Amino acid sequence: MTEFQRYLAEEVAEDHADGLVSRREALRRLGLLGLTGGAAATLLAGAVATEAKALTRGATRAASRAAEVAALPTREITFRGPRERRLLGAWASARSPRGGVLVIHENRGLTDSIRAVAGRLAGSGYSALAIDLLSAEGGTKSFADEFEAMAALGAVAPSRFVADLKAGVSELRRRVPGKKLAAVGFCFGGGMTWLLLASKEPRLSAAVPFYGPFPDGGSLVGSNAAVLGVYAELDTRVNASRSAARAALRKAGLTHSIATFPGVDHAFFNPTSGRHDPAAAAAAYRRMLSWFGTHLAT
Repeated sequence: MTEFQRYLAEEVAEDHADGLVSRREALRRLGLLGLTGGAAATLLAGAVATEAKALTRGATRAASRAAEVAALPTREITFRGPRERRLLGAWASARSPRGGVLVIHENRGLTDSIRAVAGRLAGSGYSALAIDLLSAEGGTKSFADEFEAMAALGAVAPSRFVADLKAGVSELRRRVPGKKLAAVGFCFGGGMTWLLLASKEPRLSAAVPFYGPFPDGGSLVGSNAAVLGVYAELDTRVNASRSAARAALRKAGLTHSIATFPGVDHAFFNPTSGRHDPAAAAAAYRRMLSWFGTHLAT
């Protein structure tokens, strides 16, 4: 099992431990990832035991009063990828762009919630391209459900993801010429953001990985991006690689900040997630816009 397949399998086990999916459904999803029988049962049991020891989540959370910027519409686009492959994405154009942002989806593929992030960024002044990393398989919409899409992502070599993401940066630069560029990713996409930075992609001026696992042995030497790492206090699985990310940022001499939001868990930014926290999500969005304002729009 690859590093990314293991991460996706742990996501399934964590969802089961949090009561978001039944044991039967968790076993089905693990089966799609190639993990069955005793190995799957052991993973689920371990996740449940870990959850029993975790910090108790608050029974209620305050709703955000932050003013929401109206999202602009997105439209489906295709653009040139590596070796003349066609890549798919959702494009949202800011009226007077202050920069461009590559949006990298979660482990369910390019969903409506990720398209909405691109539209929201455009409404905030940053033209955005949400890339579909399942383009070679016909796109996220070609799968029967989001968990088949997850399994398909787990079967892809990381080198293809990097090549496609670099093509996304090229397309973004073509669409917002003369503007600084950034990348933001969530969950699996947060890990992809770190991976893109570790590939020594020089064209990014900023990056914001949301609760993304840092790649084993990853080095950020050669990157130029100012990095805001967003973490959730209760997300112990992803937080286990936070110190490695911080050490790599320091070694590379990159401008950076690590923001850990208290009392929330993995996927707190996603409004379709059972762990969504509106107040923390609004605060994280404001923090991201401030980061872009400093490192893209100046």
